[in-house]
Amino acid sequence: MDKKNINNVKLGKDVKIFDFVNLYGCTIGDNTKIGTFVEIQKNAFIGRNCKISSHTFICEGVNIEDNVFIGHNVTFINDKIPRATNDEGGMQDESDWKVEETFVRKGASIGSSATILCGVTIGEKALVGAGAVVTEDVPPNAVVAGVPAKIIRSL
Repeated sequence: MDKKNINNVKLGKDVKIFDFVNLYGCTIGDNTKIGTFVEIQKNAFIGRNCKISSHTFICEGVNIEDNVFIGHNVTFINDKIPRATNDEGGMQDESDWKVEETFVRKGASIGSSATILCGVTIGEKALVGAGAVVTEDVPPNAVVAGVPAKIIRSL
């Protein structure tokens, strides 16, 4: 049984991918490590020297720059108004909604079980606390925590 599902992925040099991952249509930079039970969807971008910990979901429209740490069980969102069906009652398809891009800048760290809503930017070297729900931009070098995430100090 194949432990990895990897389709149309652009992989850099020396990328480490552990078992039970689902990667498709994404780009992953050199020396990045992808943990067990991670999904990275099409049109997501992961930079160089990143660590993506287990059980993390990175959806379409997420752009992660170099040297970023993503803790265990981090979830990214790419739809501001998610719905199962369209206005006519049929199942939604890609034409019924718009991907909202999210950016995680160089050297940022996101703690375990954080949720990152779409359309935000997490600044360079910022730190998102475990369990935080990020609903708005995080400035560079800021430490945020809570639900919703608020700045608690600067690095």
